[in-house]
Amino acid sequence: MARHAPTPPAEATAPKISDAEWTVMKVLWDRGTSTLAEVVRELEGRLHWKPRTVQSLIRRLTDKGALAVEAVGREFRYSPAVDQDQCQHEESRSFLDRVFNGRLTPFVAGLMEREEVSQDDLAALRAVLEQAERKAKK
Repeated sequence: MARHAPTPPAEATAPKISDAEWTVMKVLWDRGTSTLAEVVRELEGRLHWKPRTVQSLIRRLTDKGALAVEAVGREFRYSPAVDQDQCQHEESRSFLDRVFNGRLTPFVAGLMEREEVSQDDLAALRAVLEQAERKAKK
């Protein structure tokens, strides 16, 4: 059972992932490992993608090093080779840099002015800010 595209070290940069590829990666991050058929079934009710589309996305993700592939008998099992948190962080950073010149405050302020924010979300945001303040004081 040969494994390809080993998990890169934590400090390695995550590959650029397109919107469609994010959809496939979310399935694999949730499931851990899957065959092509399992990913297709998982997406069936949500998207009108043909199995060939999913296959192409998986191939691209494998080529980019975002997925590892393992031959198991006559089928291939795919698993994430990149960390979800790291990919989300890098995508967030890229978005902030492109759209808000790297500034977090205008992004959060604009979002909070236009979206419903629950009391739970506000409490969680306060906790995040308090933790950031403690970290900044060190």
